[in-house]
Amino acid sequence: MAKQADPVRIRLPRGWPQSVKSAMLRVISLAQFSMAYTRGWAVNSPVARLRLKTENDQLKQDLALLKEEIRIKDARMNRIDPHKRPHYAPTERLSILELRAARAWSVRQTAQAFQVTAATIASWIKRVDDQGLNALVQIREPVNKLPGFVRYAVQRLKTLCPTLGKVKIADMLCRAGLHLGATTVRRILKEPPHPKPSVAAVASDRVVTAKRPNHVWHIDLTTVPTAGGFWASWLPFALPQCWPFCWWLAVVIDHCSRRAIAFAVFPKRPNSLGVRTFLGMTMARLNTIPKYLICDKDSIFWCEAFERWCQRKGIRPRYGAVGKHGSIAVVERFIRTMKDEATRRIRILQRRARFRAQIDSFFVWYNEHRPHATLEGETPNEVYFRLRPANHRPRIEPRKRWPRSAPCAAPQTLIAGQPGDRFTLQIDFQNGKRHLPIVSLKRAA
Repeated sequence: MAKQADPVRIRLPRGWPQSVKSAMLRVISLAQFSMAYTRGWAVNSPVARLRLKTENDQLKQDLALLKEEIRIKDARMNRIDPHKRPHYAPTERLSILELRAARAWSVRQTAQAFQVTAATIASWIKRVDDQGLNALVQIREPVNKLPGFVRYAVQRLKTLCPTLGKVKIADMLCRAGLHLGATTVRRILKEPPHPKPSVAAVASDRVVTAKRPNHVWHIDLTTVPTAGGFWASWLPFALPQCWPFCWWLAVVIDHCSRRAIAFAVFPKRPNSLGVRTFLGMTMARLNTIPKYLICDKDSIFWCEAFERWCQRKGIRPRYGAVGKHGSIAVVERFIRTMKDEATRRIRILQRRARFRAQIDSFFVWYNEHRPHATLEGETPNEVYFRLRPANHRPRIEPRKRWPRSAPCAAPQTLIAGQPGDRFTLQIDFQNGKRHLPIVSLKRAA
């Protein structure tokens, strides 16, 4: 009878128990690296079933990670005695009851989900219609003389579009016909003011001033990470900056109107020829050539080939100062807005065509519906095409005793209809994307 072979033994390094936790982090990062690479290949497959399988797999992974995150937070709360846990605010209790109705939960399921007793939920339901300042369940109370439905409309807009700030909410409602000051919106939302970061002015004897649309353009490049991200727990602490870990995005902005002119998507860092081709196609499509082109001193722009190309086109390139904050602030601020309000909400790997559609939807929404603070609440398209601003149209006045001759929040406009008219808040979304809201108001009959 053959002798059974001894099992293979792997010799472990000395002191290996001390490195187990670090090894676990590296294994998880390596697994994420491999999954991102595999999904990047599969998402570009011509087989539709394989693409759907990849998206389904990514969504399942996100759901599992969210469940683990909630489990960790619940474990921390469960270690606190139920009588010592912080109480929910009256407005949060109403939100819990609304979620219970939407999920069709029982009283016990709701209590388990929010870590309270079933008797507490039953008490909220029994006293849901109580009135007064001491009511157990409340809708957010107004802190000024505006009617309650105005407060509710502002707060619902913030709930449905959490990325909007007080100034942006005031500008959007102003364009829709309801004129509120930014401080009024802040009081309604009961949030502390956020100081606006100051942009240091760059001293220069040669100042370029945009006198009309298409007079001065800005161009810059940025990276948009996919679900794989950039970080890994080993040297060089970053994944390769190319597809499937990120997209390279080139954007062109008009300085006068702040209009997003065009964009191009690249799977890896483009060279100077690729950027010049993109600019040439943009100029041919718009049938215009800017006088100045502002960019940074990247090797793509800071080269003889790019300068010769600009000279042939009759363009004067202007370069931002190296290490100076604010030298190309216009395009940098646009890129930050695009990432905060669009690309950071793309959580799964996407094919180039679908990613381009996402960026194109944001460009259309940004130019047509998003008010710009620098343009005094107007949109880039209104300035670019010289259209009448929506915030200069007759406004809605919800206060019944408000005199027509009294001043309102800027800009000053006439009242449409009668003071005290009620309205309904309507929120649409650009191409069905909930992070791109389109706000409108209609007077109630």
